[in-house]
Amino acid sequence: MDGEPFVANYSERYENETLEVIHNRKSVRHFTNRPVSKEQIETLLKAGMAAPTAVNRQPWVFYVVTKRETLDALSEQLPYAKMLSQTQVAIVVCGDMEKAGNLKDEGYWVHDCAAATENILLAAESIGLGAVWTASYPYDDRTKAVKKELNLPEKHIPLNVIPVGYPTGEDVPKNKWKAENVIWQ
Repeated sequence: MDGEPFVANYSERYENETLEVIHNRKSVRHFTNRPVSKEQIETLLKAGMAAPTAVNRQPWVFYVVTKRETLDALSEQLPYAKMLSQTQVAIVVCGDMEKAGNLKDEGYWVHDCAAATENILLAAESIGLGAVWTASYPYDDRTKAVKKELNLPEKHIPLNVIPVGYPTGEDVPKNKWKAENVIWQ
């Protein structure tokens, strides 16, 4: 056994905190009124900024929305973000076209901001918070609504709005494993 690499068996690989968080992550649409701290939001933002990024451009910028009137206005204008009326905070993940530079037309900013979003969602799950990805981009009406409500500069394109809060427990994870979606070659 000496010198041989350790390889965990299949069941052991799923008995760790990272995989537990991944498999327990869910889209949370029902929140309590318990406040989320600035430190918790910073934890989520640090996780977002740890995401992979093409050519290390890091073309993201995050807007933290805490104003009740802004959350309510977005809730009214975004068809799949009605739960913003229940939350006290949301994170808007935007692509910064200046940071994206010559790669903006290739759409790498979308991939990078999507990876940052997934990190935020997983981080929320890992610290006992709930969150859900609600799309802004590529829908013109939603993108315009977010840009207007937050008074975003032209160079910032909102990819999504993430309501964040303490979950009520109504939302549960789904088992999305489907063997038919895997092709072994």
